[in-house]
Amino acid sequence: MAANVYASATDGGSGGDSAATRSGTGVRTAGATIDCPDVGSKLTSVPEQARGEVDKELALLDEQIAKAYQQLSASAQQMQQDPGFADNAIVNPLKEKRGATLERIAIAIDRVGDRPAGLEALAACTVQDGNQAPAQGAGQEGDAGEQPGQEQGQDGQEQGNGQGQGANGGQAGNGPVAADFADIKSVQPNVNNPRPQGDASRGSFATSCGVNENGLFNSDNIIAAPGVTNGAHHFHDYVGNQANNAFASDEDLANAETSCDDQGDKSSYYWPVVRLQNGTQEQDANKPGGGIEGNAGEIVTPKQVTLTFVGNPREKVTAMPRLLRIITGDAKSFVNGPANANASWSCTGFEDRQLKDKYPLCPQGSDVVRTFKFQSCWDGRNIDSANHRTHVAFADAAGNCPSGFRPIPQLVQRIVYDIDAPSLNDGGRTTPLFAVDSFPEQLHKPGTDHGDFINIFDEDLMGEMVDCINDGRKCGAGAGGGQDPAPGEEPQEPTKSPEAPQEEPTKTPEAPQEEPTKTPEAPQEQPTKTPDAPQNGNGGGKPGDQGDDGKGDAAKPPAQKPEPEPEPGDASTAPGGAQPEVKATASADGGNAGEQGGGSKNGDGDDADGLGRSQAVGQATSAAPTPSAPSRTEPQAVGEGGLADTGAQLWPAAAGAVLVIAGFVVLRRVRRG
Repeated sequence: MAANVYASATDGGSGGDSAATRSGTGVRTAGATIDCPDVGSKLTSVPEQARGEVDKELALLDEQIAKAYQQLSASAQQMQQDPGFADNAIVNPLKEKRGATLERIAIAIDRVGDRPAGLEALAACTVQDGNQAPAQGAGQEGDAGEQPGQEQGQDGQEQGNGQGQGANGGQAGNGPVAADFADIKSVQPNVNNPRPQGDASRGSFATSCGVNENGLFNSDNIIAAPGVTNGAHHFHDYVGNQANNAFASDEDLANAETSCDDQGDKSSYYWPVVRLQNGTQEQDANKPGGGIEGNAGEIVTPKQVTLTFVGNPREKVTAMPRLLRIITGDAKSFVNGPANANASWSCTGFEDRQLKDKYPLCPQGSDVVRTFKFQSCWDGRNIDSANHRTHVAFADAAGNCPSGFRPIPQLVQRIVYDIDAPSLNDGGRTTPLFAVDSFPEQLHKPGTDHGDFINIFDEDLMGEMVDCINDGRKCGAGAGGGQDPAPGEEPQEPTKSPEAPQEEPTKTPEAPQEEPTKTPEAPQEQPTKTPDAPQNGNGGGKPGDQGDDGKGDAAKPPAQKPEPEPEPGDASTAPGGAQPEVKATASADGGNAGEQGGGSKNGDGDDADGLGRSQAVGQATSAAPTPSAPSRTEPQAVGEGGLADTGAQLWPAAAGAVLVIAGFVVLRRVRRG
């Protein structure tokens, strides 16, 4: 059957009908994919007036590839019977469509500038063996070296007999495969951070924006494909700005609500979702960007997200410009090669070992960690560029920015998942495989992982960040939330985040509702592994879930994992600070521009000044999230319960005082009578 010939967890070329090859090319139909030149990365200069039209045509090229891949994945039987089928029915028609699109791009640029030469040479595509990764080369980032041991230690990769398809590995028939995983213990420590010297900026600034418990997902990408529904062809998790979709204007983003604790941070942080290949049919199962394009399985809500801005090991940093856009990593690196790849996978307790092109198999008690270290050098002029890369750059291994670039705070995203190591021997039937969402033809390869960021920090808060980093301090609403320590430092002890201001409870006296049944704040003292591992297992609203978090088995907390033995370089895994109650309507089809565009639902913190000026877009210290949630002790909400707990402890005394006074009044009246 066609559904079984594409890469599954147990398909490693060990024989069987599914390993048929295309005659004349040697391309195995099992795991075959479409390989087309990435036009967007080649267009380094596009006049501003032509950008909108060119972006739409580039998105159309992605759509053409996605449809060709779908056709390829449904045509295995025809390809086995007719060696010329793929070329005649898929590859050649795709070349014609791409040629016409490339011509429209050339015309759009030619209208306002110089016509780009050689675009027509990028029209042709090929069918590639999906089991053959591009040759490894030096990555773009300067701080991560080669990954010794990545190819070893893949226990259970002898690919059992059987197809591992169905509801397990490769749920949609397009990966992942067993060879995409490696035992983290087989990897040698390989993280080398440059030593700070001279005028280094040694501080850090952490912002806390939740784990997308609001369930804000879509398959748009406002940076790479503005104005195009499903421009990403895979689903993203969003934290921070709650108005991000393909149609959001700069003003929409500026006036939006934010999930960040500090309301002065309305920045947008987003990345592809991670899914368990366990047969679950999410509500995007029959929608573009979801199941239709091979992104299937249960979306996993992160256990923890830390967003930390760090300095430069050689010099002081300067402020990021407002609306700066950065994409790190390459969503098409499986066919493009590793030049722009910046994926980094590891396990808690082993974060001195990073994998670039494998998913980690973590030992019991250890969680999966994906880390993005964003570009930290800016050209001083542009907030974006035609290929979304050339306006920013990575520092070199010593921390030096390229000529003409200046250092800016470097965003380090650390995302932790409570995911058990999959059972490779049986194709994930016992314990399911996991993978990031991807363009369909990228086969969910771990190296395609990427992250996106749009800076919408309030000007004053950005100034605070820069001062904090340059002065060597640790600051921000997320400080103490378990972020990866700066080079050469001990892991930061996530003691209580600054407690909610201890104001006297000013509630009206008629609310002695809850007896103080809360246990005193003991849970906060276990930083490494919170007992209830909050939103793991997708309680936080899948696409279209409308905030319904009780979902049968998915709502059950995972079994408690024992702690792994600490290893050098481990960062604490305590959850971040309190998560604000921001309700966001998730758009499963990515097209609800109207619903998300306006963003700001309340009058507080919305700013009408737009983005032309560098004025504050929110109050840097604006209203901490309403302490409505803590009806039971929840260790993850470290910064949320201070005031509520204080009130809970004071109310019994207050109620007793009221009763005593009432007793005196009654006695006096009785005596007078």
